[in-house]
Amino acid sequence: MSERVCFLMHLRPERVEEYLEAHREVWPEMLEALSRHGWRDYSLFVRPEDGLVVGVVTSDDFAASLAGMDAEDVNERWQAQMSRFFTAADDRRPDQGLERLSQYFHLA
Repeated sequence: MSERVCFLMHLRPERVEEYLEAHREVWPEMLEALSRHGWRDYSLFVRPEDGLVVGVVTSDDFAASLAGMDAEDVNERWQAQMSRFFTAADDRRPDQGLERLSQYFHLA
């Protein structure tokens, strides 16, 4: 059974446009790695005025999908490129600082 996951991340508001530009052409090898590790129907939404990013993804096992990506060299490089856009208060990569939300209602 698959799970739908929603998570939040926080961009530096002054870097939103640059972050969006970086996503206009996500590296093909990054897209392949995401698919290989079970990331499906993956969308990111942004509220530009304060840098709030909302992600929604479907996965058979999100913890396994995260772990798979954690082992990918391309993900390490992508996260290093993306880290300058985020407000992380520590040295974690952006994908390690996402805030998962609890689903409490769904209308299919």
